[in-house]
Amino acid sequence: MSDNRPKVFVTRRLPDAVEARMGELFDVRLSAADEKLSRDQLIDAMREADVIVPCVTDKIDAEMLDAAGGRLKLIANYGAGVDHIDVVGAHKRGVLVSNTPGVMTEDTADMAIGLVLAVTRRMPEGLKFMQSGAWEGWAPTAFMGQRIGGKALGILGMGRIGRALARRATAFGMSVHYHNRTRLHPSTEKENSAQWWDSLDQMLANVDVLSINCPHTPATFHLINERRLKLMKPTSVIVNTSRGEVIDENALTRALRREEIAGAGLDVFEHGSQVNPRLRELPNVVLLPHMGSATVEGRIEMGEKVLLNIYAFADGHRPPDMVVPDMI
Repeated sequence: MSDNRPKVFVTRRLPDAVEARMGELFDVRLSAADEKLSRDQLIDAMREADVIVPCVTDKIDAEMLDAAGGRLKLIANYGAGVDHIDVVGAHKRGVLVSNTPGVMTEDTADMAIGLVLAVTRRMPEGLKFMQSGAWEGWAPTAFMGQRIGGKALGILGMGRIGRALARRATAFGMSVHYHNRTRLHPSTEKENSAQWWDSLDQMLANVDVLSINCPHTPATFHLINERRLKLMKPTSVIVNTSRGEVIDENALTRALRREEIAGAGLDVFEHGSQVNPRLRELPNVVLLPHMGSATVEGRIEMGEKVLLNIYAFADGHRPPDMVVPDMI
């Protein structure tokens, strides 16, 4: 094996096939414990490695990059979202950042539809009732939910995942509406049977289901706040498979408790793993542990993209999935 192989530090356990290939290609240090690293542990890792492979649980800011010294040259993120990484700060310090776009599109869109069905058809309530052993048979008015066919779906963020969700929603007989920073090309709108709304407020007042599919940026932080929640129909539901910070979680909890909206399905949370305990108490909320991309196929494909980005960097080329500040 060549002594010129880059030293790579991986912060969490990855699929076995990905870790095995990393060991063949690079001088790699893997995470045996698969536990979230502390700030100091991350800094130590960046001091000792040419490449670090973090994921969404690893926050890397400018102060940490300064403390890391000059060895680190690439942050090869295991995931598409990079809001946990100071991309601008890394760029200023000559550290490249790459991600894994596209591979989780279909899986996340599947999960969004799953949450829509779970909330509108009250599946968790039915499951809990069955597991309690209390069911004594069918009743005409028991666990009545809402039909999604004929309902209006509003998509906040019409990127890859938003468009994949639009295709699925159309198959279920829903009409598709979207709000985006920029309007899609007319041919793309036609392909996705989607209607654009320049005003987010107006779209919210006219849809039955809202799906959050935009990234977390300063502009999208608490984009769905108390004022906007009050614009929605009392029969409407919200699902979020993107970033928790887009929704003001306290305002959402109040709206759900007051029955100002009918329900919510959340795969991501404003404060990461620190889930608002009041949300757990509500029967009209479905909570999942960030499972949107959790398929065997998707996680292996993410790893393959990480491998390709590191390999290109080690070979003296630009990583194919490099993230630059202008993209944020």
